[in-house]
This record gives sequence, C-alpha cells and structure tokens, in this order.
Amino acid sequence: MTDTDRTSQIGPDDDVVALLKTQHVAIRELFDEVHNSTGDQRRDAWRSLVRLLAVHETAEEEVVHPTARGAFEGGERVVAERLEEERQAKELLSRLDDVDPEDPGFMSEFLALRESVIAHAEAEEREEFTRLKEHTDAGKLSAMATAVKAAEAMAPTHPHPGVETAAANIAVGPLASVIDRTRDAVRKAMGQSG
Repeated sequence: MTDTDRTSQIGPDDDVVALLKTQHVAIRELFDEVHNSTGDQRRDAWRSLVRLLAVHETAEEEVVHPTARGAFEGGERVVAERLEEERQAKELLSRLDDVDPEDPGFMSEFLALRESVIAHAEAEEREEFTRLKEHTDAGKLSAMATAVKAAEAMAPTHPHPGVETAAANIAVGPLASVIDRTRDAVRKAMGQSG
C-alpha cells in the first residue's frame, strides 16, 4: 500500500468519527509493522507511519478540534488536553523523524512514541469522538469527513511541533507541506526510504 493509499483512502466518507477511528487502527498496525520488521521493510513502514501521523494530526487540529470545542460541555478542556498530547507526540516524532529505524537507539524512543500515540488515540476516542458523535448531526459529521480528507491532502508530511492549532496550521502548513513533500520526493528519487 502506498503512502497516499494509507492517508487519503482510509475509512468511510460519511462519518468523521468512523474515518478517524479507522485511521487509528491503521496507525496501530503501522506501529506493529515497524516494531516487528527489519531493514527496508521497517524503514518503509516507518516512513508511512510518520506521514500518516503528520497528516492525521494536522487534519484533526484543523477540522475536528475546533468543532469539538463548542460541540459539548467541557469541549475546551478535552481539546486542550488532546492538543498537549499531540504536541508531546510531535516532539518525540520529530526527534525520530530522520533517525534510521535500524539505529540502536531508535527502538527505545520508538516504543515511547507508540505508547504516547496509542494513549492519545484512546483518549480521543473515549473523550472527544464519542461526545462529538453524540452532539453533532450526521450531515455535519459527513461534511467533517470530507474536510478531514481535504486537509490531509494538503497537510505537511512530517511533524512540526508547536503547530497544534487550526490558525497555526493554516499559517505554517502550506509552506511546511511544500517543503515536506519536496523532501519526500527527493528522498524517493534517491532511493532512500529511511
């Protein structure tokens, strides 16, 4: 499966919560693939995971969190907690982004990242997505799924710690996306997967 397949074609079109939960499953599977593979297979899985995490979080920050803030009581607090988790995960991911997954120091940091991201996804599903679905009509959830896919298509493909709000993503995102996607293309043309 290509990086594009993993990011833009995951999940149903009619419900943002179902789409994001499906992406969470794909993220968990990629963590397992990186952990359980070696060599080029691990490097390829790592690149796919970095890309999926980067575009997924950007889309949540641009589309989901702003809606959740006002959709249910306590939304501001729930979103603030998720954004802090995302910032911490982006910092870990950023430190690992250019490390070869076969490097001896990679796996301990990778395992910390996996634990952080999975805990974050579980908190989103339990505290944010469930309430969002309860308090948002089906038409809005469908429109949000479309918006998430559009945001992912334009999102940076590498982590950018400190850019966790819709405003910051809109201000920094386009330039970061061009730089990231150029970097990815050069890396691919040079035959470097890690």
